[in-house]
Amino acid sequence: MPRASTTTGAWGSVGRTALAKVLVMGVTGAFGLVNTRLIISHFGTDAYAQYGLLATFPTLMPFTDLGIGAVILNAVAGSVDPAHDSTVRRTVTTAIRVLLASALVICTVGVVIGLLGLWPALLGAKLMDGGGTTATLCLVIYGLALPLSIGQRIVIGLGRSATQVISQGIVSPAMSCLLLAVIAARLQAGNAVSVLSYLANTLVSVVCVVMAWYTTRPLLRQAVRDVPRLRSARGVRIRGTAGPQLVQSLVIPIAFQTDRLLLSHLGASDALAQYNLASTLFNLLTQTVMVAGVAMWPLFARARARGRVESPLGPALFFGVGGLVSGLGLAALTPWAASVISDGRIHLPVTLIAAYLVYVVIEAAKQPLGMYMTDPRGLRFQVVPVLVLVPVNFALSWWLTAPLGAAGPILGSAVSVLVCQLVPYTWWVRRDVARRRALDRPSPSHLEESL
Repeated sequence: MPRASTTTGAWGSVGRTALAKVLVMGVTGAFGLVNTRLIISHFGTDAYAQYGLLATFPTLMPFTDLGIGAVILNAVAGSVDPAHDSTVRRTVTTAIRVLLASALVICTVGVVIGLLGLWPALLGAKLMDGGGTTATLCLVIYGLALPLSIGQRIVIGLGRSATQVISQGIVSPAMSCLLLAVIAARLQAGNAVSVLSYLANTLVSVVCVVMAWYTTRPLLRQAVRDVPRLRSARGVRIRGTAGPQLVQSLVIPIAFQTDRLLLSHLGASDALAQYNLASTLFNLLTQTVMVAGVAMWPLFARARARGRVESPLGPALFFGVGGLVSGLGLAALTPWAASVISDGRIHLPVTLIAAYLVYVVIEAAKQPLGMYMTDPRGLRFQVVPVLVLVPVNFALSWWLTAPLGAAGPILGSAVSVLVCQLVPYTWWVRRDVARRRALDRPSPSHLEESL
């Protein structure tokens, strides 16, 4: 009976998280249009271009948390009482120390680049006057906010993924308020726009830290107190979990950020525009699938800590079918949506829509498997397939771009994820589930003794 209730609660969390993501994307999209209008009309197109350029810093540096997020999430989710668990406290203390070191490096690099005047060389000539100082400020704010990201991981580890997703919905409205305040003050500072966006994004971490602070009292207070006590408050070993997670955060963006570059060099004149528009539409679905998948991470971590075996094979099938159904619905609407968004200037070929549909289904089916494989053994196994994925994806995308156009890189990604992740992950999970169930099964001699 407890097992059924646990499973029901887990699926409830997944559903709430997916719904929260859809709602947040709707709010973000609406306020995003308002913010775009405010920036362009009051600060000009140059400020908007610089804002879009500097906003890419976090996507270019997904490795800055050094894999610490996985460590915190596993520790919190696996604990019966995180608020008073000494192992969780030591883990959080270790995480804060590592993130403070990472923040110091990021801030130092930003300041040094600014003092040397290298930002125009690194970011191009599109920076406004004073744009170098703006870039430095953005990077410093990003670095200072990095240690606060532990709050989001703790909230997710507590099984409140939907709450963490909802907190992201404050970014765009906060950005609107900050822009309106600057406009009301009659400040003609286009460089401030990018800084405001980083301040708005920091609010998410602040909200989650406050939430985690009060939910797990006295965990964070004690962990922060122990940070400078390097001798008396020893940390924990995190390399087994953080190392593989760091490798993946370094490698995966490389694998999937080369598509536009390939289309720019090898595709037809309209292929890149088709790819960008299709990505805008289907990324709404893939982001929802990924966020819903993360909601299952605490379920598997908690089950491992309790010695209970929760197989992800059933959820993987469910996610795959869900991805197929929702993908078919989006595919049916895509021609109409593309025509409206592009004012009829961009036509998305059927091959591109079909390729994205296949990719969504494969990515959806993979999510529960990856969330199950979040212990050190599973994370270590994921490293090799991910490393193989990079050259395979690049080669397939290169080969398919010429005959298929914009659909080539998407189909290449789908095939590479299927071959390099979904298939080996399924093989590993089946073996691991069977191994763990065999360990839990009483031996014949034990049964005879009990009789």
